[in-house]
Amino acid sequence: MSQQIRDTLRNSFGSVWVSGEISDLARPQSGHVYFSLKDDQSQLKAVIWRGSMRGVTFDLADGLEVICEGEVDTYAPRGTYQLIVRRIEPKGEGSLQLALRRMREKLAAEGLFDPARKRPLPRFPHRVVIVTSPTAAALHDFLQVARRRWPGGEYLVIPTRVQGAGACDEIAAAIAQAGRLRQRGDVLVVTRGGGSIEDLWSFNEEVVVRAIHASRIPVVSAVGHEIDVTLADLVADVRALTPSEAAERVVPSVDEVRTLLQRGAQRLTGALRGRAAAARAELDALATRAVLRRPMDRIHEQTRRVDELQQRQERAMRLWLQRHQDRLAAVSDQLESLNPLAVLARGYSVSMTEDGSIVRDASQLHAGQLIMQRYHRGQATTRVESVAGERDFAE
Repeated sequence: MSQQIRDTLRNSFGSVWVSGEISDLARPQSGHVYFSLKDDQSQLKAVIWRGSMRGVTFDLADGLEVICEGEVDTYAPRGTYQLIVRRIEPKGEGSLQLALRRMREKLAAEGLFDPARKRPLPRFPHRVVIVTSPTAAALHDFLQVARRRWPGGEYLVIPTRVQGAGACDEIAAAIAQAGRLRQRGDVLVVTRGGGSIEDLWSFNEEVVVRAIHASRIPVVSAVGHEIDVTLADLVADVRALTPSEAAERVVPSVDEVRTLLQRGAQRLTGALRGRAAAARAELDALATRAVLRRPMDRIHEQTRRVDELQQRQERAMRLWLQRHQDRLAAVSDQLESLNPLAVLARGYSVSMTEDGSIVRDASQLHAGQLIMQRYHRGQATTRVESVAGERDFAE
């Protein structure tokens, strides 16, 4: 009977779509996922086998409204029926959009999209590395614009698939290879043309985003058209809306550079002429100065000044010497007047005992004593015959 019910359900319903809210979600170790789909009136048991879970790109959780596609089956041990889910999508939002939003939130939380980490592009790149499909129109558009703007640049293409299974791994490997080149490029351009979200999905894969983040050289992302925004665009140092715009942002215009050089040469010429004119005017002003027109006048004036100072110095020295000579003569005369030897010139003499003492009083002498007599010229030794005191002279 259970088998008859099972066959009847399969034959009557076949593939069905069921919308509802997930509840009673269970994830046993087998890898299968069990839950119930419910609405305001009823609920339906559902199961996603482990093999089908590989295609689920978003997290299942209680309370999430989803749309499921599958077939109705019975569970004989309990006598119930259930939905075998082959495909599941969030209600009101496609699975790819939900997966993109959640991946974006995850990587943003890690700081991969932080504007502070973005690097400026070199102004005059010599070597540009391009990661794209060699047959893509995007490569043709980029090279056409780049070579017209900057013919002297070197452009190296690292070929890779840009969509389909496994393309994300090839793109990530090509980006890593660009950083390992012996002659490493100045700029790395990751590009492809427009397409659906499925076509561009490789550039939303985590492996590609992390490869761009780890790139050793600045990265320009030019994926899809203006309305297409991938995670590769967000993590790249510069986002270009199209491959052609990428070329305009990566390489300068040779015509614009030539114009800048011409303007710079004109400004430099004008500045040099201005400097020369200013120097000439300064030289003319210096030439009008007397010290430069007749430089010896200043030397003669200073020489005359030195001679005058020398004469004044000599006069001052003579006056100083004369004053001191006059003072010396006056002191000498004064000393001469006090010199006892000068008295001898007037006929006086000085008596001295043998020990050199001057005899000032007759009491210092005795009869028979030898004394020395000093005259104005010469001296004599005499003997005292007798000594008389002052009283004897008075009598």
